[in-house]
Amino acid sequence: MSRPEQQLRDEIALREASLADARSEHAAGELSSEELELIEVREREGIARAALELEELRVPESTEVAARTGRTRHARLLVVGLFCLAGALGVFLWSTFSTRQAGNSITGSIALSNQQKVQQYLSEAEADVANGNVVAALSAYQSVLAIDAKNVSALTQAGWLEFSAGSSDRNLKVMQSGVDDLQKAIVLAPRLAAPRLYYAIVADSTPGNEAIAKRQFEEFLALKPSAGQLAIAKPFLTKLGIKSN
Repeated sequence: MSRPEQQLRDEIALREASLADARSEHAAGELSSEELELIEVREREGIARAALELEELRVPESTEVAARTGRTRHARLLVVGLFCLAGALGVFLWSTFSTRQAGNSITGSIALSNQQKVQQYLSEAEADVANGNVVAALSAYQSVLAIDAKNVSALTQAGWLEFSAGSSDRNLKVMQSGVDDLQKAIVLAPRLAAPRLYYAIVADSTPGNEAIAKRQFEEFLALKPSAGQLAIAKPFLTKLGIKSN
């Protein structure tokens, strides 16, 4: 039985508040980065589930059951993957770049170097993902790539967001653009776990690519991923019969 819309919205608000509290505690030194990462993954998973339930409430009752089931299953994979991965990579960006402060926008600076602009855009994109503003986040990552086409973080995140958006709209061109970005990130940084994780999930969500997904997940595991990344990968590893240890 579906939960009422207001209850779902309240849950999302509470989980977002929990994320904000955790980040404040991390900034104050009360939480370790690993503890913050686990909280991010947990709360993002909860937000994703609630967001999916909200979306299902909007599906008209007259919709054909079989078609609705197929779309829901596909949407569940993409939505959960998006929120989980955004949470895990958000911690990576949080520790690598300074978080944007209130009122400190990239457009308000007149003497920034290209590297400073890249860091600003990455921080803005991280904040936008955390706030659920995926369109703004993708725009920020694309701005990074306009300055530095080989920025692995931007390629990875933009690739995932493009693939997710293309899947939602059934736009094969946008989906392929996302796959291309992820492949570039892997070529540029073959020893990084995050691009492999995104690419493996993309492969697993695309019919006929189970063998590629398995290979990418195995390579991902060989790179000794973080606890948060493993938590994200776990349901996919179980589904594909891959042992994580």
